[in-house]
Amino acid sequence: MLVCSFTGAGSRSGMRVLSRSFPFTMKHSDNRSSRHTSRRWVSVFVLLCCGAFNSAWAQPVDARLRMKEAATQPTLAESLKTLGRKAAAVCANCHGEGGTSVSPLVPNLAAQSPAYLLDQMEQFADGRRKNEFMQGMIKAMKPDERAGVAMYYAGQKLALPAPVASPQVEQGKVLYSRNCFRCHGTDGAGSETFARVAGQQAGYVAQSLKRYRTGTGPRVNELMAANTKLLSDADINALAAYVASMR
Repeated sequence: MLVCSFTGAGSRSGMRVLSRSFPFTMKHSDNRSSRHTSRRWVSVFVLLCCGAFNSAWAQPVDARLRMKEAATQPTLAESLKTLGRKAAAVCANCHGEGGTSVSPLVPNLAAQSPAYLLDQMEQFADGRRKNEFMQGMIKAMKPDERAGVAMYYAGQKLALPAPVASPQVEQGKVLYSRNCFRCHGTDGAGSETFARVAGQQAGYVAQSLKRYRTGTGPRVNELMAANTKLLSDADINALAAYVASMR
């Protein structure tokens, strides 16, 4: 009896043949039924070997790659966004319908860069950002769902009221123009690497900046720590008010 056995990617063909490895031998006196059974077992082993070969060489789906593919494939892009909208239904409980949060301490997701959103999701999933609820929810998502959620929220518009001018906002504008614009942009739109801060929840921004300043909380960042260590609470509140007013 000849049996195929998968040997892994290290061999030239990924398969080898084992001689007389099955626990029975063919005798000349075997009847037709025995020969039929033997052929059936050969077929089963061949299928198992091929299945193992294909599984070993199958590439895992990568959310970033899928999002990159979607940039040149409109049909795929729409499919992922539809999937993302469905997966984001649970996210609306905290982040608001369409990604505009109704809580001052929960960030808006609408209009963020899709690459930035996906990166933050991956940080939650692997534990670099600490939040048990977010980690569990995102780890349960398939790669296409993660890519779809990021793309869905990136395509949404912030539903915000008109900003109100104030001395605090003006103070924040001065502070922002000194340094923050270098990473987050003069318009606060951010990039693939840095968050959009324009229109962000003031309470969330203030809380995050204070945590960066002290190096405590679920998120520690050396760059942000260096840029917030000399800010007073009044400075931070002014910055938060200004970025929240940006449109």
